[in-house]
Amino acid sequence: MSEHAKRRMPPRPHGKGGHGGPGEKAKDFKGTVRKLLKLMAPFKFRFLAVIILAAGASLFNVIGPKVLEKATNEVADGVFRMAKNTGGIDLVKIGQILLILLFVYLVSATFNYLQSFLMAGVTTRLSFNLRNDIMQKINRIPLGFFHKQSQGDVLSRITNDVDTLEQALTQSITQFATSVTTLVGIMTMMLITSPLLTLIIVITVPVSLMIVRSIVKLSQPHFRKQQKFLGAVNGHIEEMYGAHLVIKAFNGEERSIKEFDELNSNLAENARKAEFLSGLMMPLMGFIGNLGYVLVCVVGAILVSKSNLTIGGIQAMLQYVRNFNQPINQLANISSQMQRMAAAAERVFEFLDVKEEDDSNATLRVSDVNIEGNITFDHVKFGYEGSDKIVITDFSAKVKSGQKIAIVGPTGAGKTTMVKLLMRFHELTDGAIYVDGHNLTEFDRHDLRNEFGMVLQDTWLYSASIMDNIRYGKLDATDEEVIKAAKMAQVDHFVRTLPDGYAMEINEETTNISQGQKQLLTIARAILADPKILILDEATSSVDTRTEILIQRAMDNLMEGRTSFIIAHRLSTIRNADLILCMDKGDIVEQGNHDELMALNGFYANLYNSQFEHLAQ
Repeated sequence: MSEHAKRRMPPRPHGKGGHGGPGEKAKDFKGTVRKLLKLMAPFKFRFLAVIILAAGASLFNVIGPKVLEKATNEVADGVFRMAKNTGGIDLVKIGQILLILLFVYLVSATFNYLQSFLMAGVTTRLSFNLRNDIMQKINRIPLGFFHKQSQGDVLSRITNDVDTLEQALTQSITQFATSVTTLVGIMTMMLITSPLLTLIIVITVPVSLMIVRSIVKLSQPHFRKQQKFLGAVNGHIEEMYGAHLVIKAFNGEERSIKEFDELNSNLAENARKAEFLSGLMMPLMGFIGNLGYVLVCVVGAILVSKSNLTIGGIQAMLQYVRNFNQPINQLANISSQMQRMAAAAERVFEFLDVKEEDDSNATLRVSDVNIEGNITFDHVKFGYEGSDKIVITDFSAKVKSGQKIAIVGPTGAGKTTMVKLLMRFHELTDGAIYVDGHNLTEFDRHDLRNEFGMVLQDTWLYSASIMDNIRYGKLDATDEEVIKAAKMAQVDHFVRTLPDGYAMEINEETTNISQGQKQLLTIARAILADPKILILDEATSSVDTRTEILIQRAMDNLMEGRTSFIIAHRLSTIRNADLILCMDKGDIVEQGNHDELMALNGFYANLYNSQFEHLAQ
């Protein structure tokens, strides 16, 4: 399979479940921050460089008004000298001062560019690592998790939440360093220029902090709910779009739109409240800052008139007052970003903290054991996690290598569950399953599954060529091997009638081929994999009778010498099975071959005869 195809593989099946998301209140804000710091640890030196550059840019920016003060004073002194006819304006000196000012601002701009460049690289790499962690986590999480979580919500964590985290980090860290440095620098310069005017400005700071604290307290719950409902909306859209044909068939559009409107209204309401409250910070801070600005103008004019302050000093002071509000406003803005970041990070880490499949007790490698396919089910008992209901109550059976085993029974009897337990998609509640005398728990799941080939009733294909979809069963297979497997699965003929043949791209929704053709492709994939143990779960349920007969012949050749488990509702397809296990309510009620079970005239005979009653009429 091509690297391009592998990168494009989407999770095809649409699982059901709640919309997920965290609770309305943060579970552990400090813990989330600690995890973020741990995530940032590999980039600590780059973050340090960003902070130093941001601080340097701010310091040089703060020095600018003080340099300009000297130029202003020089102009004022020149004007006074001209008025007294004792001289004029020293343009050379003013030019020298302005060159120094230009240098100061150029250094500040250079530092700003460098810190922005470094920060963009760090946060991009951070989000790249996070998405990789999430994708790897998906492959290690038990399937039970996805029974309770919608695909859309998981996708929202990978996209929206990681993007929010990246943007908040990009802005908050540099803004924080810049704001703090600017604030300290401006305070120092203001004290040097005029302690009295500095005192007037400092009085406004506690008022500003009280406003910020009050708004943060009010807006934080809405930011958390905003991220939660954003995931819910994405989950609903993804599920509805994936099942739009079913929705139209059952006239479910109105119900779907109603649910979307409800979720979207909740998202809009919380987003409106969060943005409104956080948006109040800037105008309120600006209002308080303008009050301080007016007071400085009035008091400064009085000081200049009494010769307690130079004209250049009041000019510099006014610049500092105006700039003094900026870092405070930025700190207020950072608080909003931190709220978004905390809400998004909490959802990402919540997913990354989900308990994984544990293979730490694995002691065997498949390569160390000659897998022949002898399988023993020893008093297997199973119930889904979080449920008190037991699905498999007491399942015991012995399967010899190379046997063809059919599992039959009514819907809900536990047939598919048994093969999922064999593949270790779920852990047993009690009992054990042995392969060639070795407990399944002795093997690593990934290693063990290499020995299984599986064809499910629900087909899974992804957006790539037909050749790549078949090759998924054996990634290093040649084109000739793929075509050979396709011929065995009766695929080759219909593929060659399609546009571009084996190179034809299957679209993302797999709607450009029929359901039966999709089933044939998954069977070809299993044939190509050439496994020791085969699992066929209603593998021929979506094909016509003629094609089913052809596939059955191919399957007979494929299953020769291999242990095979066949789940079938069409009992006519499993008459030649070596062993038929009849299941009902999680237990084996009868077992034997077709003739033996028909002779019993019991459960299997009734099930078999019921499928042919219409022929006798």
